[in-house]
Amino acid sequence: MNALVPLLVVLPLLGAAIALIAGRHRRAQIVVSIITLSVVCVIAAVLLFAVDNGGVPFAVSVGGWPVPVGIVLYVDRLAALLVVVSSIVLLAVLLFSVGQGAADGDDDTPVSIFHPSYLILAAGIFDAFIAGDLFNLYVGFEILLVASFVLITLGGTESRIRTGVVYIVVSLVSSVLFLSAIAMIYGALGTVNMVQISERMVELPQQTQFVLHVTLLLAFSIKAAVFPLSFWLPDSYPTAPAPVTAVFAGLLTKVGVYAIIRTETQLFQGNDVNFVLMIAALATMIVGVLGAVAQAELKRILSFTLVSHIGYMIFGLAIGTPAAIGATIYYMVHHIVVQTTLFLAVGLVERRAGSTSILRVKGLMRAAPVIAVLYFIPAVNLGGLPPFSGFIGKFALFEAAASVGTPIMIVLIVGGVVTSLLTLYALMRAWNLSFWREEDDSAETEARIEYLGAAPAAAVQTERRMIPRIMTAATAGMVAVTIALTLFAGPLFHLCARIGEALFERVTLVQLEEEVAS
Repeated sequence: MNALVPLLVVLPLLGAAIALIAGRHRRAQIVVSIITLSVVCVIAAVLLFAVDNGGVPFAVSVGGWPVPVGIVLYVDRLAALLVVVSSIVLLAVLLFSVGQGAADGDDDTPVSIFHPSYLILAAGIFDAFIAGDLFNLYVGFEILLVASFVLITLGGTESRIRTGVVYIVVSLVSSVLFLSAIAMIYGALGTVNMVQISERMVELPQQTQFVLHVTLLLAFSIKAAVFPLSFWLPDSYPTAPAPVTAVFAGLLTKVGVYAIIRTETQLFQGNDVNFVLMIAALATMIVGVLGAVAQAELKRILSFTLVSHIGYMIFGLAIGTPAAIGATIYYMVHHIVVQTTLFLAVGLVERRAGSTSILRVKGLMRAAPVIAVLYFIPAVNLGGLPPFSGFIGKFALFEAAASVGTPIMIVLIVGGVVTSLLTLYALMRAWNLSFWREEDDSAETEARIEYLGAAPAAAVQTERRMIPRIMTAATAGMVAVTIALTLFAGPLFHLCARIGEALFERVTLVQLEEEVAS
């Protein structure tokens, strides 16, 4: 099984090289991209099944170097689960983009550039999830940065270049902080291997541990869009092409959350910054959802809800119990799938109505009932209505917080409930105005929403375009996955609970060497 681990990164990089060589052959690029992501998904599923049943993670030291000198790729339940979910999302968005490219040509997403960049992005995501040392995690982030900058500026419009520059500057600040932390950790401990760091960290003075801890936390919080470091996200994501926005919203911030989970549970168990994380979680939830309520453009509404729901994950991490970490991981899987699905549905709305402004879009329930269903199901799921996975994940987080029972936990539970209700309000208001409202609705209805006219992008109008069946099918497939998260919530939640418990079990260097040797 260990031989399969490097393929999670090697295959997307090899696929990107082939796609680049086949730049003038669109069909060849499409076939290579689909096969690559499908094979990675199968490999990750096999590894997840094996590691969950065997209970022993898989580890590979690249190049045959002894541990901890070499680059270690490490696949435990958490890494395998996230690679499976990510590959499913990447594959669905790829199919959506294939339909868009077939209908529009290269105007919005130049295919010769898109496919290599997309596979490199996938390689960066997978590399970050299976990195066994901090420097390889940094390399994964940098691969993400390069590929995401290309994707976010596709089409070369003024708005995309402008937001791309903001995105790259913010990402570089995060990268500098991360690299500085790595340098300090190596200088203090003589290693960047996570297992060895966890063993040696207790030898450092508390003040030194605190500085290292805060530096890493700041770097990852920027990438995860934790308030107040989330200012860049709502303006960056909505300007990109629909497939790019969907995959960014679903996956990129979760890589930051994943890095926080890894470092908090493995490297800094003895350092308590949970109260600070609780305050950040509450602020992220409330500020994000208030921003969503004030928006009139669907992509911006979803971008702000994306920020607010990162707060739930930080909330679960701040509770700091195995049950809370398990609930956090379940909610992260739920959010990856549901948020991506919503952005794909909004992409369909934009093509059908020629706008994503809830002030301009009307009557889609009658004109496009399929799109109405594809939006409604993930919207109520994200809003946390029972029996959907959003409700299950939030309830598990609230239950874990209630078991601690401190006053700040009660405040966070109340904040989480309010955020959920306001999320449902923002998404259902958009549903009511865009789908239920008819063209001949009364002036009274228009007057009630007039206050949204000053919101950003409220008056944006684009060209109406045909919707290829593959785009609808890809979105419908993702909706089916969101439903599956509810239907199979029991097995998935128990898997996440096992992950939460395993993350608090320290892995020794001897165990890592044995896993590599096996």
